[in-house]
Amino acid sequence: MSAAADELYSLLVPLSEDRLIVPRACVAEVVRYSAPEHDAGAHNWMLGNVNWNGRALPVVSFEGALGKDLPATTGRTRVVVFYASTGKLKVGYFGVLTQGFPQLVRVNSDVLKLEAKDGWPDDAPVLCRVRMINEYPLIPNLEKLEEMLARESVQA
Repeated sequence: MSAAADELYSLLVPLSEDRLIVPRACVAEVVRYSAPEHDAGAHNWMLGNVNWNGRALPVVSFEGALGKDLPATTGRTRVVVFYASTGKLKVGYFGVLTQGFPQLVRVNSDVLKLEAKDGWPDDAPVLCRVRMINEYPLIPNLEKLEEMLARESVQA
């Protein structure tokens, strides 16, 4: 197998106190932040919907989904638009609030090592934390986050 086949283009997504690392292929677009329309009665991590390409895009705070405080929005705040892979969201996409523009990185088994599988709530949308040279990003469970959003939209 070639070295190129062993590498994966990924994005380091900045959060307020952490970073996520996700495959580039999971991301449809990164867009400027606009204030979402919040649904009454929704969990605080479910920030609401924004208009994205004529669709009502649900936007979440990953920090909020972990039970942490919601981050403040700044001029650097963006929304990373993910493809919804489980089919549970009608719109086919969802957004995650970020604290800056994601950084493109190439990863392989030489630079990415498992660091921890715990340290957050059991129901949190996190698979694990990895060590990547001098970074310690989280690998999100995007399917679980999508399920959380689908349950939230049914309750609203």
